[in-house]
Formats: sequence, C-alpha cells, structure tokens
Amino acid sequence: MGRGKISKGGAALTEDDLKYLAEKWGMSIEEVKKNIYELLKNEVGKK
Repeated sequence: MGRGKISKGGAALTEDDLKYLAEKWGMSIEEVKKNIYELLKNEVGKK
C-alpha cells in the first residue's frame, strides 16, 4: 500500500481515514465501508 494515511497526504486508506469520513459524512463506519465497497464494485464492473 501507499505511504501514510490518505487524510495525511499518503496513499493508504486506513481505519482512521474511514472514521474521519464517517464523522464528515454523518454515517457509521459500517455505512462508509459499504458505500466505498459499492462504489469500487461499480467502477470495477464497468470494464
């Protein structure tokens, strides 16, 4: 993975980043994970 957390300018999506997104988006961490999963799944499926 990348060096450091995305929230700190790095390239690795970490649990801390997910917590940060959950706070900013007003969602639970599980909701954030499901949202990101669905977005990635849809992007990969576009091939």
